[in-house]
Amino acid sequence: MQSFDLVVIGAGAAGLFCAGMAGQRGQRVLVIDHSERLAEKIRISGGGRCNFTNRDVGPSNFLSENPAFCRSALARYSSQDFIALVQKHGIGFHEKHKGQLFCDHSSEQIIQMLVAECEVGGVQRWQPCTVIDVQTPGEGTGFMLETSSGQVAAKAVVVATGGLSIPKIGASDWGLRLAKRLGHNIIEPRAALVPLTFDADTWGPFSTLSGLSLPVVVSTGKGKARGRFLEDLLFTHRGLSGPAILQISSFWTEGESLQIDLAPDADLANKLQAAKSDSRRQLGNELASLFPQRLAQAWLERLGLSGSRTMPECKDRDLQNLAGQLQAWQLTPNGSEGWRKAEVMRGGVDTRELSSQNMQSKRIPGLYFIGEVVDVTGWLGGYNFQWAWASGAACARSLGENISTD
Repeated sequence: MQSFDLVVIGAGAAGLFCAGMAGQRGQRVLVIDHSERLAEKIRISGGGRCNFTNRDVGPSNFLSENPAFCRSALARYSSQDFIALVQKHGIGFHEKHKGQLFCDHSSEQIIQMLVAECEVGGVQRWQPCTVIDVQTPGEGTGFMLETSSGQVAAKAVVVATGGLSIPKIGASDWGLRLAKRLGHNIIEPRAALVPLTFDADTWGPFSTLSGLSLPVVVSTGKGKARGRFLEDLLFTHRGLSGPAILQISSFWTEGESLQIDLAPDADLANKLQAAKSDSRRQLGNELASLFPQRLAQAWLERLGLSGSRTMPECKDRDLQNLAGQLQAWQLTPNGSEGWRKAEVMRGGVDTRELSSQNMQSKRIPGLYFIGEVVDVTGWLGGYNFQWAWASGAACARSLGENISTD
């Protein structure tokens, strides 16, 4: 039987980062993962270029039943800290949109950087290897892990097994089941950063718009639970996607409606009224000058308006209704594309049962939870990776003799 100071279960972003940092702080570290491929979620993220962080990260970019929990870890390991590590490894990167940072070449560079950091720390890795059981410490003993590669003893265990999103790359509920078995509360997991779907009757008139994209403002929810984003929306055969919908999906709950402004920052009612006075164009052509033609046609058909009618012939109430429908489109999804299309999981291990300083369980000393398995979910745009780095750092810095005081 082999013994380690620390066993990290999960070789994804949070697990590898925590393992490397802990190893470099003098800990004897083993990483175990059931998948054959390393850090597959990093590999496929950002279209293969990994949106590894965001220049502007704060607690307000995260959702949780315990919103203040993420504040400490994010403050003590910032996006600038991770950027410095990326630069140290000579990885080129660029800012794409709203502070989102991507590798110039390949997400594989981030994986190799994490592997290199683990090698510097002397970290061992067993992969593929399945953890069959975890026995918590008795008096004067450490953790005992039964694995497909044999028994392992450890002073501390870090659960970094991720969430349920994208099961085809190995996602599982193993970490959630372990946490629950050991007495922890679980905030109900649900798919987040995911396309939304609609029933056939609702979506029939819009199914022909598949592939069309435009900037919108989308909102849902009430009070502190309300979300509002200005991003691009994408029509699909089954519903809506694109950054606007992925963002709002984290705020949406079953039965709630979405409010969508298809002409953000425009006073469409006044524009159409002015066109009635000044333009001889047909309504269809006038609307197509403001929106993609397919969208304009679909909306006229939906409202039963003739696109061949000239602007002076249009009734004021029809133009007002048309503008109102386009700028306050309200519709209720019947669901989402689910785990297979979700980028992350919302929910997870209840953070009220963890220390915000080091991610340690308040129930079982020496047991830690980091990354996506925890009930902290970031917006689209590099925030979830930054949570992986920050939560991993908070954990690693607390382990061993060299306890960080920052």
